[in-house]
Amino acid sequence: MFCGIFLPLFVVLPCGWQLTSGSELLRNESGVRVGMAGRWSSPVMAENNNDECDLVMNYSVADRCAFVKKTPDCSMEDGFINYLEVAFCLLPPNLTPLTISFCIIWLFFLFIILGLTASKFFCPNLSAISSSLRLTHNVAGVTFLALGNGAPDIFSAIAAFSHPHTAGLAVGALFGAGIFVTTVVAGSVALVKPFTVASRPFLRDVIFYMVAVFWTFLILYRGTVTLGETLGYLGLYVLYVVIVIISAFIYNRQKYSDNTSVQNVTHVPDFHSSDSSDDDVPCLTGRSIHQEYESEYRPLLPYSESTSQILLSSLNPVDNRRWRRKSWKWKVLKVFKTPLEVLLLLCIPVVDPDKEDRNWRRPLNCLHLITAPLVCVLVFQSGAYGNYMIQGQFPLWLLFLLLGLFVSAIVFCSTSNDCPPRYHSFFALLGFVVSAVLISAAASEVVSLLHMLGVVLRLSNTVLGLTLLAWGNSIGDCFSDITIARQGYPRMAISACFGGIIFNMLFGVGLGCLVQMLQTHADVQVEPEGLLTWILAGSLGLSLVLSFVIVPLCRFHLGRAYGIFLLIFYVIFLIIALLTEFGKIRVT
Repeated sequence: MFCGIFLPLFVVLPCGWQLTSGSELLRNESGVRVGMAGRWSSPVMAENNNDECDLVMNYSVADRCAFVKKTPDCSMEDGFINYLEVAFCLLPPNLTPLTISFCIIWLFFLFIILGLTASKFFCPNLSAISSSLRLTHNVAGVTFLALGNGAPDIFSAIAAFSHPHTAGLAVGALFGAGIFVTTVVAGSVALVKPFTVASRPFLRDVIFYMVAVFWTFLILYRGTVTLGETLGYLGLYVLYVVIVIISAFIYNRQKYSDNTSVQNVTHVPDFHSSDSSDDDVPCLTGRSIHQEYESEYRPLLPYSESTSQILLSSLNPVDNRRWRRKSWKWKVLKVFKTPLEVLLLLCIPVVDPDKEDRNWRRPLNCLHLITAPLVCVLVFQSGAYGNYMIQGQFPLWLLFLLLGLFVSAIVFCSTSNDCPPRYHSFFALLGFVVSAVLISAAASEVVSLLHMLGVVLRLSNTVLGLTLLAWGNSIGDCFSDITIARQGYPRMAISACFGGIIFNMLFGVGLGCLVQMLQTHADVQVEPEGLLTWILAGSLGLSLVLSFVIVPLCRFHLGRAYGIFLLIFYVIFLIIALLTEFGKIRVT
């Protein structure tokens, strides 16, 4: 799968030096977007067009570094690294392909950081917060769980909307991830495990997603997002949550009345009925499974670890029992992930409600009180506060370090290794904040890196968003949904396909535009990058309409023929998108 992500870059790498993308556009002085004059357009003309950074490839090799340094549009303030200076100034021009290769490897690790932080830290802490608030499964599923699963997409969209020249990444990623999940992932689920989908939840999710896509299409057509429309995006998701809760309440009430009408008969949910709700599918990560796994390896005699042993075992992300059972592919990937996991374990606390001690690790949790606030200060807004001085004399990071040491000493002296304190749930909130900051920082790096690749390879932000960014953020969903389907829960997988992307679309656009409005105090300008954006939006809308028509005609049975149809649809869409990007398909 990872090879499938990065192969298109190596395919277009040689082409990027000779072809001018059909979606490369300039802006004339009146604000109207016009087609680029060609690869060898005059630098003087480029300077008269607001010095957009995409024009760097029009200059000679010797002048590109100076252009990048003096052009404000190339500053890339939202990342730790200025990748354009790395590509054009750090290494000689003849080593640019090597630079691109290193950047692709770094992109691979950024996606791993996003996935690890979301799955290992962000989601468990959200689960702990929802259990502490005693939320029902429906409310937690469409709020906290959706936020946890869609965290990379949401933060990537917020980072992309922060600048007009990267807004195409957000549009491409949200639409691209939507069409990828609803075709490739949903089609794979239907191929792996043909089943009958729950009719009412399926129609509800498809209708809401079609409304969100059509609304976004209108915004792209108008080119402006107002505050009312932004709040409308967020309000539409609130309406979706309310309908999910009400429908689940009505269904459970009907099921209860049916159960009470039958005496001495235990009701067993019918998983093949088209009227079943989303709650019929049991949770795979229930408390009983986890407790059975722990009780199997629980020592017969009481044994207490020392503080140093607890710290060392807590920082070890490799389970020896699982290591022996896994395949060599899993082991190779685990070797790459282990250093990153250790660093994340040092910085982010995790509260696990499924464990008896709720994952209380006294020495590590006390260390988190020092490292977590320090990481937030150094990473927030790409390190903008790392050098901040209070009244020009005292570093901000040193203040947080001293406060962390003081609080950590108090907690260490007032707690024990065996029993978690009453305020242990606070660590879930701390872990949520730190993981959100790290995901936001990694997403900003991904957006900056993809923007550099688009400039160097002469690819539009939209095509990078619908390919690399969409695939990278959807890999976890793809693997998890197919695995769930293989385990015999295809309805849970198909619900995740449509329910999660509704949250990503509405909150990705809504929250991204709202953050930008709060910073600029003006409406957000969203400028579609030519024909490719309309093909992307039209393809996503067409796939949803076809699913809305075909699935009811098939009596809500998703078979292998439907799965093959969805996969073919995505391949055709991807071919048309790439041909449009390279100017083979154009509107005359």
